[in-house]
Amino acid sequence: MATTVSPIAEICERARSASRLLGRIDTDTKNAALAAIAAALRARTVEILMANESDLAAGLRAGIGDALLDRLRLDESRVADMARAVEAIAALPDPVGEVIDGHRLPNGLQLRKVRVPLGVIAVVYEARPNVTIDAAALCLKSGNAIVLRGSSTAAHSNAVLALLAEEAAVEAGLPGGCIGLVAGNGRTPGGGTGESLAELARQDGVVDLLIPRGGEGLKAALEEVASVPVMYAASGNCHVYVDAAANLEMAKEIVLNAKTQRPGVCNAAETLLVHSGIARSFLPDMFSALVRAGVELRLDDRALRLGGEAAKDAVAAGEEDWDTEYLAMTLAVAVVDSTQEAIDHIERHGSGHSEAIVTGDVAAARAFQLGVDAACVYVNASTRFTDGGEFGMGAEIGNSTQKLHARGPIGLRELCTFKYLIEGSGHVRV
Repeated sequence: MATTVSPIAEICERARSASRLLGRIDTDTKNAALAAIAAALRARTVEILMANESDLAAGLRAGIGDALLDRLRLDESRVADMARAVEAIAALPDPVGEVIDGHRLPNGLQLRKVRVPLGVIAVVYEARPNVTIDAAALCLKSGNAIVLRGSSTAAHSNAVLALLAEEAAVEAGLPGGCIGLVAGNGRTPGGGTGESLAELARQDGVVDLLIPRGGEGLKAALEEVASVPVMYAASGNCHVYVDAAANLEMAKEIVLNAKTQRPGVCNAAETLLVHSGIARSFLPDMFSALVRAGVELRLDDRALRLGGEAAKDAVAAGEEDWDTEYLAMTLAVAVVDSTQEAIDHIERHGSGHSEAIVTGDVAAARAFQLGVDAACVYVNASTRFTDGGEFGMGAEIGNSTQKLHARGPIGLRELCTFKYLIEGSGHVRV
């Protein structure tokens, strides 16, 4: 009796075959493939935007909300940014073959620890079609094949982007199957994974690493079914703490940027913590600026009392607000009595993504850096900088809030593992 192979298994097997060749392809060929992808993005912008319009129209009908629509939306500028990001990745050093460490052992063996591709990387993501290109470019440059599984919300956009990327890459000399796309079929009614996602997460021996980009619901659903290794690029419940020694004008600009510059992303601030010593002088002006920007405030008792006229329409914060990643123009605010109290609050409620302190006190800054357990800890800067492009990585697949094997932006080196190369001259162990 013939065995039926599912489309997802076929896509993953093609990626596996491609990965065996990709790991040995030279840097110039990989860079040429990325240049071809960037050119295809520019040449086919109209086609991409037409597909995106279909997704946006469906999203509006489904009432997915402004934050998700913003993540879904493409325009000429965003497509151009995608092309530039691909070119930036091409310009980065190739991590494959990089010698991490090397030395001669006392017995004369020459040992080198070198960076190598992981193999097949599956990326699961929601709404943002630019991830299709960013993730593909990063994987190809690091010698990996990629299987993409976007959400049904961006089905038309992802299909066009994945197809043009693979066509361009293969024409430039990369193996067929190096970029695969699995159609998203949403979540099950019970809140778990859809069938395609569950099957992808069980491709043992074929998929070497699965990276989900999404909220805690996606993480929880995958934890129930995944049998392949998973590196979570999970939620960002990020905080800005304004210390007693802060420059208040600087603090206001940082808070506004962290909350309002692009609220629907994982590095946007969701909670503002303010030292009680400057709360009375800082909060009224800060709240006025936030309200003018369209931010809804959720305030603890002291912030409500000290916030002045701008706090009159604010909502009293509930316990759930401290744990909420709003991804919208909503900000929770609490007053604390010390840097340690701010650290303790972040320890209880933060997601380990990005945290910031605004202060002129070196001791407070150092205490915050040492005390906060997060991938990225900022002093006098916005949390919005947590990004592979901003960190000089060209782009990122996501931001890992784990500690193994990568933490923070997942770029080229984070998509590699390593192996030891040992050379001898007839050595035997005695």
